[in-house]
Amino acid sequence: MFKNIAIGQYYPGNSLIHRLDPRTKIIATFVFIISLFLVRQSGYVAVSLIAALLVIVSRIPAKFVIRGLRPVLFIALLTFLLNALVTPGLPLARLGPLVLTREGLYQGFFLVWRLVLLVLITSFLTLTTPPVVLTDGIESLLRPYRRLGVPAHELAMMMTIALRFIPTLLEETEKIMKAQMARGADFESGNIIQRAKNLIPLLIPLFVSAFRRADELAVAMEARCYHGGDNRTRLKELHYNTGDYLVYGFSGLMFALVILARR
Repeated sequence: MFKNIAIGQYYPGNSLIHRLDPRTKIIATFVFIISLFLVRQSGYVAVSLIAALLVIVSRIPAKFVIRGLRPVLFIALLTFLLNALVTPGLPLARLGPLVLTREGLYQGFFLVWRLVLLVLITSFLTLTTPPVVLTDGIESLLRPYRRLGVPAHELAMMMTIALRFIPTLLEETEKIMKAQMARGADFESGNIIQRAKNLIPLLIPLFVSAFRRADELAVAMEARCYHGGDNRTRLKELHYNTGDYLVYGFSGLMFALVILARR
């Protein structure tokens, strides 16, 4: 189950999106997320077409992308049910004290649609950008704020390591869970309180493993004489190309259209 999460993973490739500057992809992702919260519900079709176009251009298999959405299905279903049964409006059915309304179905559907698009676009940033390159991009964007005392390199490194270790920790969680189940642990039966208690044999070794990996990473970085971003050189310097300027132009145009549509 956990291996299906796409956020934090990198899918090697040589597509147009893979070759874009990481700064371009980071800024475009933020613009897309902001636009997704500002766009009207009628504009979700256009946003979905853009997301489908990204799948085609990036040459990432559609099965891989769809599989990465599976972990959010429970959250999406819960969001849909809560909105469908709580939102006031024209009643369609009654389930005890809860009332299913037409407005609730409408709102729940679009909230789930937004959630899926949000996860999909966010995962594209890490799927098409290696962790080291992503670190350089974040550091470059934060560099102007160093005069204000912002540790640009440290923040970039911290965020990239966190993203990089998401798949690793999830894989470790799955291994520990299978080992505990082989010893008789039960993570599925019982009520919510019993399930929470059953997670204790899983969380303790997971925390121990996470701290051990963090310590190993710190020792490895010190052994390689890592001292932060001071006087650090790069094998490949970041440079914008024609594709980056086109993406900036398209992102700016899309954001302007969203603002105009709201007015």
